[in-house]
Amino acid sequence: QVQLVESGGGLVQPGGSLRLSCAASGSIFSINVMRWYRQAPGKQRELVATITSGNSTDYADSVKGRFTISRDNAKNTVYLQMNSLKPEDTAVYYCNAIVRLWVGSPPRNYWGQGTQVTVSS
Repeated sequence: QVQLVESGGGLVQPGGSLRLSCAASGSIFSINVMRWYRQAPGKQRELVATITSGNSTDYADSVKGRFTISRDNAKNTVYLQMNSLKPEDTAVYYCNAIVRLWVGSPPRNYWGQGTQVTVSS
């Protein structure tokens, strides 16, 4: 079984920064795409940032220029550096990973439990 564990959330003032981490553990052969999503109260879950195994990245328009996604393949960990935070960034942030458990296995989709980010003065 594979587990994704997020950390780094918290309360920050507008304009501040936070760095989220998500570590994958378990029987993992490889991790393809890793993503960060977020869900604000009363809203649908939205895709925030994507990073491929080749380190290609993509961002939602709302976070471009402020957030940076990165990964450490040796640690099976993905990060989200969030700068210039705004109140509208307040949400639960979820890590997502597409994982192969062994050579030739089909890719499987895993989610973390979420970490709360609150931007408020």
